[in-house]
Amino acid sequence: MQIEHTSVLLERCITLLAPSIQKSKSPIVVDATLGLGGHSLALLEKFPQLRIVGLDRDKTAISKANQRLAPFSDRIKVIHAVYDEMPKVLDSLGISDVDGILFDLGVSSMQLDNSERGFSYSQSAPLDMRMDQSQGLSAQEVLESYSRNDLIRVIREYGEERFASRIVDNIIAARESGKLHSTTDLAEIVKQSIPAPARRVGGNPAKRTFQALRIEVNQELAVLERAIPRAMDRLNVGGRLVVMSFQSLEDKIVKRYFSAATESMTPIGLPVEIASLAAKFQLVFRGSEKASEEEINKNSRAQSVRLRAIERVAS
Repeated sequence: MQIEHTSVLLERCITLLAPSIQKSKSPIVVDATLGLGGHSLALLEKFPQLRIVGLDRDKTAISKANQRLAPFSDRIKVIHAVYDEMPKVLDSLGISDVDGILFDLGVSSMQLDNSERGFSYSQSAPLDMRMDQSQGLSAQEVLESYSRNDLIRVIREYGEERFASRIVDNIIAARESGKLHSTTDLAEIVKQSIPAPARRVGGNPAKRTFQALRIEVNQELAVLERAIPRAMDRLNVGGRLVVMSFQSLEDKIVKRYFSAATESMTPIGLPVEIASLAAKFQLVFRGSEKASEEEINKNSRAQSVRLRAIERVAS
């Protein structure tokens, strides 16, 4: 099966996970956001002894990934699950600890490219935005049922939109008059709500509102808050967690957990480290990495990526 899809930071992610994979005789990696399987495919091709557990909440992605990864079906187990359910999934498979975990956060290229999913503001489609279309509220239902204050909170916090109040007032007026049905309806409402000078900078003015609704519909930040510490708990000593974020709210959560996990609790001023209080993790590199200009030119989705990695150094 031929899929035209370029995975972001593919080679860099393989390089970061390689030391953990090569330390183990029978390594296991969790691809927590399988998508179309690009990262998993590359890892399976490079490491013949590797087994992968792939998770995704999108049944369409799972179907396509299964076809793409069919030649390696004996070494990959694909599960329909959200990534904060990782411990439950691993327990069901009889797996206690793993050697590597990869997160590729946010909306996938496949979801963006399929206009009917409602993630894009450039083509008219139903206001869905659910990554798992089998459950949960759609964006349409959120817009129709949330109170003014709740909508303002969502758009202001998750979209970092300073004109949230104006946008919400116009959303409410549109829903009351029956004029809010599609992605282009919402995009036009946002455009008309933002003063002209502010519309001229920062790309499409609807981007922040669409991001906010997508995060709310899929509970992305709440899921991530649960998922990162659960993932770190499942790493073997020497195992690595690699995370790609595509917007600042996600990256701040990852940074916070990584910073806390790599901080020693030994009181400042003591001449020696107390072993029981030493950090159990260390950063693989300081801060976050961005994609190169060359990669961004080949794959525009890499423009906003921030990559972080952490390694377990003690049990």
